[in-house]
Amino acid sequence: MKIIKNPAIQTWSSLCKRAVINENSLQETVRTILNDVKTNKDKALVKYAQLLDNVSLESFKVTEEEIEKAKSLVSEELKKAIQLAKKNIETFHNSQKEDPKKVTTVTGVTCWRKSVAIEKVGLYIPGGSAPLFSTILMLGIPAKSAGCKEIILCTPPNKEGAVNPAILYTASLVGITQIFKVGGAQAIGAMAYGTETIPQVYKILGPGNQFVTKAKELVQQQGAAIDMPAGPSEVLVIADETSNPVFVAADLLSQAEHGADSQSVLVTTNEEVAKNVEVELKKQLEDLPRKELAKKAIENSFTVVFNSKEECINFSNEYAPEHLIIASEKASEYIDGVMNAGSVFLGNYSCESAGDYASGTNHTLPTNGYAKNYSGVSLDSFVKKITFQEVTKEGIDNLGEAIELMAEAEGLQAHKNAITVRLKELNNV
Repeated sequence: MKIIKNPAIQTWSSLCKRAVINENSLQETVRTILNDVKTNKDKALVKYAQLLDNVSLESFKVTEEEIEKAKSLVSEELKKAIQLAKKNIETFHNSQKEDPKKVTTVTGVTCWRKSVAIEKVGLYIPGGSAPLFSTILMLGIPAKSAGCKEIILCTPPNKEGAVNPAILYTASLVGITQIFKVGGAQAIGAMAYGTETIPQVYKILGPGNQFVTKAKELVQQQGAAIDMPAGPSEVLVIADETSNPVFVAADLLSQAEHGADSQSVLVTTNEEVAKNVEVELKKQLEDLPRKELAKKAIENSFTVVFNSKEECINFSNEYAPEHLIIASEKASEYIDGVMNAGSVFLGNYSCESAGDYASGTNHTLPTNGYAKNYSGVSLDSFVKKITFQEVTKEGIDNLGEAIELMAEAEGLQAHKNAITVRLKELNNV
């Protein structure tokens, strides 16, 4: 990783820019796929399964028999690990439930807000070289806790037309039974528009490659809600003299192995730490099965050395990382300064992998700087907030004159009249 020493604040913005893809070409390709799915439905899905996934499918829906078979193919050790993660994720997300709080704004006027589950949601789960069954826990558990009535899941099949057993086991464990063998932009289109086989949903959640991300962006413009904009995964590690270089290197590589377009950034006040981490990176990289992917990501990553911890945290806020690891025995000193991050990991033993799998927090997080204005997935991602108000006779009497004056000032006579007729009745005029 290249080392940048004390960059001027004017250069931070350019340093924080992520890799740029050919936007016009990508958008044209994805729009074509979406229009095809919208028009031709299942027929288009069959075509893209053959064209993009190199598989011929007679049916997209995963059967009960396939789910039962998958359960037998997952080791008992992995099942126990998934069950432990499920318990922790449920505990954390269930704690986010809120009871409606009624507030009297003025005598006779009561207002409150209620969380209501989004009825139909679609979850996208990447397959391929890294089948992310853990993402099913992160999306399926809060969807169930929120009370969503219909939860469907789309995930790409392998060349034999099968879905990874761990994905099917986890989906079944969470309680998702509508699982479809469809991946890519075409899966997003199917959930957004509906086909003969796949139901239309109101909101689509889940990570994916650049085609999936662009598809989510485009269907959002047509009325389907999505969780957040997302791109390649990323981590920023703040390290100091109390950090363990072996741990820091492992954390940077755990992010890099996601893909060549992932980014790992090290920010430190200690140049010696940066050099020691570099040595560890080279050593640990050689032992990784996904070495080539991780190597390319590391080549596109960088280290920044600053003079103070204040500069470190300020740079982190400008970068707005998906994952922020404060690898320091003094991590608590940084907390108040964190303004922009998807999820934060405090101390030398709080590795990103914990949040990715089993600590309880959600790993579906904003990337590409969107942590400046988006939150990660939570229970709130699966609910709508509906406000209620109840106005009594006394309440309308207390508010009426003010509302009449405001409505008249805006030139909205019918609004004023809705108050006036009630006041007249109250006063027997």
